[in-house]
Amino acid sequence: MELLKKKIREEGIVLSDQVLKVDSFLNHQIDPSLMQEIGRTFANRFRESGITKIVTIESSGIAPAVMAGLELGVPVIFARKRKSLTLQDDLYTEKVYSFTKKEESEVSISRKLITPDDRVLLIDDFLANGEAALAMARIVEQASAKVAGIGIVIEKAFQNGSSKLQEIGYRVESLARVSSLNKGYVEFAD
Repeated sequence: MELLKKKIREEGIVLSDQVLKVDSFLNHQIDPSLMQEIGRTFANRFRESGITKIVTIESSGIAPAVMAGLELGVPVIFARKRKSLTLQDDLYTEKVYSFTKKEESEVSISRKLITPDDRVLLIDDFLANGEAALAMARIVEQASAKVAGIGIVIEKAFQNGSSKLQEIGYRVESLARVSSLNKGYVEFAD
């Protein structure tokens, strides 16, 4: 997706050979026009997959997931990282390790929200080692629902997440594939 790549080139900040900061348009401040185009692109790529629900993890995946949900006309569910007074029982729960935060957290979704009839599109902001996507997929599978695909805004193609997910059999669609973060410069795989 050229618009996304242009935004990454112009506003992304390379913090190291492993970390790309995109908080000016995705992870802290949100560019609504870009998110709308990202949602439209995900919808077009997965339109024929019979998607009934979209699942993401709070918080950076919510904006692109909502825009894709609008385009596809389906609900969006976000896995909560912290339990609240209203979300304590009857949950699907998985542990997920965050590459950038270097910590493990537990994510949860109410059992009422996913049924065995659902075909679920997983959407996330970044794909590094695939841990977040795998945790979301395990939650969907706990519900006996089907993972119809995984949409990633920015993939770190130099890490093993995409190949790990594809080896399991998941369809992965990444909008921008970063091949390296070298000396402050972002190189794209395609």
